[in-house]
Amino acid sequence: MVKEGREKVNLSPEDLCFTPALELRDMLWHKIISPVEVVQTFLGRIEKINPKINAYCTLVPEMALESARKAESEIMRGGEIGLLTGLPVAIKDITMTAGIRTTFGSKLYENFVSDVDALVVERLKKAGAVILGKTNTPEFGAGASTFNKVFGLTRNPWDTAFTVGGSSGGAAAAVAAGILPLAQGGDLGGSLRTPASFCGVVGLRPAPGRVPVYPNMLNWDDLDVQGPIARTVGDTALLLEAMSGNDNRSPVSLPGERGEFLRAVKDSGVKHLRFAWSDNLNLIPVDKEILQITRLAIDTFGRLGGEVVEDTPDFSGVKEAALILRGLRFVSLYQDQMDDPEFKRLVNPLVTGNIEQGLKYSIRDVAWAHQQRSEIWDRLRKFFDSYDFLLTPTTPIPPFPAEAQYPTEIGGQSIEHYIDWVWLTYAISVTGSPAISVPCGWTKKGLPVGLQIIAPYRAEAALLRAAAAYESAAPWADKKPPIG
Repeated sequence: MVKEGREKVNLSPEDLCFTPALELRDMLWHKIISPVEVVQTFLGRIEKINPKINAYCTLVPEMALESARKAESEIMRGGEIGLLTGLPVAIKDITMTAGIRTTFGSKLYENFVSDVDALVVERLKKAGAVILGKTNTPEFGAGASTFNKVFGLTRNPWDTAFTVGGSSGGAAAAVAAGILPLAQGGDLGGSLRTPASFCGVVGLRPAPGRVPVYPNMLNWDDLDVQGPIARTVGDTALLLEAMSGNDNRSPVSLPGERGEFLRAVKDSGVKHLRFAWSDNLNLIPVDKEILQITRLAIDTFGRLGGEVVEDTPDFSGVKEAALILRGLRFVSLYQDQMDDPEFKRLVNPLVTGNIEQGLKYSIRDVAWAHQQRSEIWDRLRKFFDSYDFLLTPTTPIPPFPAEAQYPTEIGGQSIEHYIDWVWLTYAISVTGSPAISVPCGWTKKGLPVGLQIIAPYRAEAALLRAAAAYESAAPWADKKPPIG
């Protein structure tokens, strides 16, 4: 038990679990509270809340407490302390963790335990984070609703009858429910932003290479990225700070300036900046209530001194290109297993369907998709010559029933493909632009709605600066879900 430092603060266990990570870090560094106390408090709340929402699929309390005791010793010794020393973090269950089960949400890997950490886990541990466990995900991260045959489905802490989205759904649910302050996740078509929107938290998709990935079967991949989920923009910046930076094990990794993301949050503002607003990117219908809430939210940027103009980049061809590149990715990762009867028997048809569809594309199709992607990127680059940011709803609909694998219609219009409802995020993934989802309101049923802010290529610091300005003008972080 830490006994030195400033006078203890009087926080209830629930209040501590909803305290922003930056404030928790300050309390830890000044020895107001100990890492062991923090971990024990979170474990106590997890025991109470997780059975209701199934956000964590694997917990490692003894391992976490041992890490917390180590962190406490480091703090007591003084000297340099890691960026995340003593702060609890959880890892998405498709990211390998040494000594902790990683199932990828699949019965094929139900008992798989890696002997190595993924690079991002390695970095979080080096920064002093305490790993509490793994968060639930759809099988192989394929899908924007979190369920699998190993652990079942994850439920929304705002109303357990509804989904959390996906594929980083367990991560977003855990953060929203106050059973985790910081979560690592991944994003291909919106897997950080969609669950952040549905759960009322912040999810940031960085530019490819900002958070290097290793081990990786597709080392040159620049579509699937890893990033942070947290309750505040400042906490999101903190976790991104710990995750990012060059590493020679990833050929697409980017160098970074130490502290730039945290400085951006402290220096927030949007005065004299230009924002383009698009209802739907001309790609899909959007629910009327979602539009009403997000349109009210964008007025905040005007009040802060920014200029908001209705305009939409040209995303023609993005759906076709994304589906071809998605198929190519699934074939690259899983085609060798398709001849295994166990693979076809056990794996979700959403996964095998992507592989089968990918195998139907010709080399001409693939070549066209790459050309089209380049054209889309160039069109968006030129669009940003006139604007500093692009704003959209994060999702076209509010959370749908938890048992549904995906919605079948938007505003009365049928959708054909199980990812057809995520084009507001997937289109941005194709361009490589960093994007963040921030909560901007709640539906009449009390379900969260997210606003997506998109920045030019590799402009994460500017993105965080704008998101922090919005958050300060429309604070929502003190709102807690009714669960618990």
